[in-house]
Amino acid sequence: MMNDTYCVAQPTRAEIDALAGPALLEFGTGWCGHCRATQAPLAAALAQHPGVPHIRVEDGPGRALGRSFKVKLWPTLIFLNDGQEVARLVRPLDSREIEQAFALIDA
Repeated sequence: MMNDTYCVAQPTRAEIDALAGPALLEFGTGWCGHCRATQAPLAAALAQHPGVPHIRVEDGPGRALGRSFKVKLWPTLIFLNDGQEVARLVRPLDSREIEQAFALIDA
């Protein structure tokens, strides 16, 4: 299910690493044009994977979680399985590309 709010209060890296099963971690901000451009294709892909948790994290300088994943550009989508990174997309605009990454974590 599409989560439409970026969380300012961030989970810790330990909490992310402890996740069980598939999850999508999205780094960005609500005011970022690139982030807004990704939302339609991301929503289309997420609709096909309603059981995958979608964690939207507001990123920026000094934000520990984004730095721990070495996020440089927004949005960055990190596809996780059991807390481990399986795939990463930076500024995706194609729902097929997003769907291919989902297929790696949610068969």
